[in-house]
Amino acid sequence: MRATAAVLLVPCLLAISHAWDCQIVVNIKNLMQIDAGLGQVVATNTSQIPYYLVGDKWIRLPGSLKHITVGPAGIWGVNKADSIYKYVADNWVQAAGLLKQLDGGGEQFIVGANMYDTPYCLTRGATVGYKGPDSPLPWTRFPGSVKYYSCGPFGCWAVNKNDDIYLMSLNLDCQNKEWSHIDGKLSMIEVATDGSVFGVNSEGSVYTRDGITASKPEGTGWSNIQMGMHMGHVTYDLGRLWVVSKSGVTMVCTH
Repeated sequence: MRATAAVLLVPCLLAISHAWDCQIVVNIKNLMQIDAGLGQVVATNTSQIPYYLVGDKWIRLPGSLKHITVGPAGIWGVNKADSIYKYVADNWVQAAGLLKQLDGGGEQFIVGANMYDTPYCLTRGATVGYKGPDSPLPWTRFPGSVKYYSCGPFGCWAVNKNDDIYLMSLNLDCQNKEWSHIDGKLSMIEVATDGSVFGVNSEGSVYTRDGITASKPEGTGWSNIQMGMHMGHVTYDLGRLWVVSKSGVTMVCTH
C-alpha cells in the first residue's frame, strides 16, 4: 500500500502548489517531532530529548520524551514506555494512562492514541485541572482505530495504519460525532490552533487542506507544499510552518 496509494493524494487535487519560503533552522539538529501552538514551539530529537523554543534559542526540558505537544491544554508528552506527562511548574508530572501519541490543540482537552491505535479523549475540566496523581483522569475511549490524532477549533483529524484520513467533531466534554472519511492518504496530520490542517504522506510530501471554515470543517481539497526533501513531521502556528525531514533537518517556512 505504501508504495502505491500513499504516493499520490488524489491526483485531481494536487494541481495547486502553495509557495512557501523555507529556511533551515541551524541551531537545532536531529529533531524527530515538533509541535507548535499559541505562540509556543516544542520538539523532541532522535535521542528523545525534549526542547522548548524561547526566541531563537532551544531550551532543553527535563526528562526523556518520544512525543511532545503544546496548545490550549498546556504542554504534555509521552515517553518510550507510553507513560503520559503534563508539564507543571517547570517539571513533568506523570498522568494515569498509556498513549503513544497525544495532542493538546483542542479547546483545552487532550486526545491521543495508544499502542493498539485506540483513540482517547480527556475532557477540558480534567486536563486543565490536572496537577498530580490525586487529580482524576477520566479518559473517554472512542470507536475506530487511529495511529495519529490532532485537534483544532473546527474538529479533530486523524490517520489510521493504512494512512486513511478521518475527521471528527469533538467538544470540550469529549462529546463527539462519528468519524467522517476524508479523501487522500497521509501518515501523520496536525491541526493548528487557527484550524489549518497540514500533513505528510509516507513518501515525505507535505500537504495542506484548503477551504476549512467553521461551517465547512472538512475543507475542499489538498494542496502540495514543495519542500525539496523528504519530510517526516509538520506543524503550523502563527504563520510559521515547521517541518522536520526524515534525515532530521528542521526548517521553518512562511508564505
